[in-house]
Amino acid sequence: MTKIPLTRRPASADQSKAIRNAVRGAEEMPSGARVAMQADTDAFTALIIDPQISDPIYSLPKPITRDAVAVFIDRHLQERARGVGLLMVERDNNKAAAGYYDIQFWPEWAACELGGAVRADRQGAHTGMDGAASAFDWLFDKIGIDLICETAARGNTRTAKLLEHIGFHYIGEIESELPGGSVRPSHYWEMTRADWVAARK
Repeated sequence: MTKIPLTRRPASADQSKAIRNAVRGAEEMPSGARVAMQADTDAFTALIIDPQISDPIYSLPKPITRDAVAVFIDRHLQERARGVGLLMVERDNNKAAAGYYDIQFWPEWAACELGGAVRADRQGAHTGMDGAASAFDWLFDKIGIDLICETAARGNTRTAKLLEHIGFHYIGEIESELPGGSVRPSHYWEMTRADWVAARK
């Protein structure tokens, strides 16, 4: 397994503490996604049980069952309490889960990995681009990280095109650990705060 982030610039003690506190206090993202609670278990299960969403994403529990999703949500709530992880779920007007963000933080490196997906009917028409852009602004400006890293399965061309269009730098191939302990080859990208500022001009 390859330990990420690959680029490691130590954060100051003050910055690291501020990131942990920001993660602990986070409740909602600009997209409207909110911290996943146990009350979201059924809606979140209904979202990710679709293989078009879950198959390319190695970090989700497999097989996807209600009990496994409840454990997944609880683990992220524990990570939030430590300031190192967030699971955010976005609901539509019918209260169904329309998308989610799974964010792992390394406060000591001022870095994070952002994952997630949106429901098929919400893909396209720049939805993914706009959602990613608002998430990046939030992570850099509100949470205070300096580096975002991304991984994707080798066959996930949609994500690869989105990341490279946004301004991520492709680093190479790594081995990502699956929830069951096995590994899979993944493509890996990074983007710094300076990269994002330049891309937004």
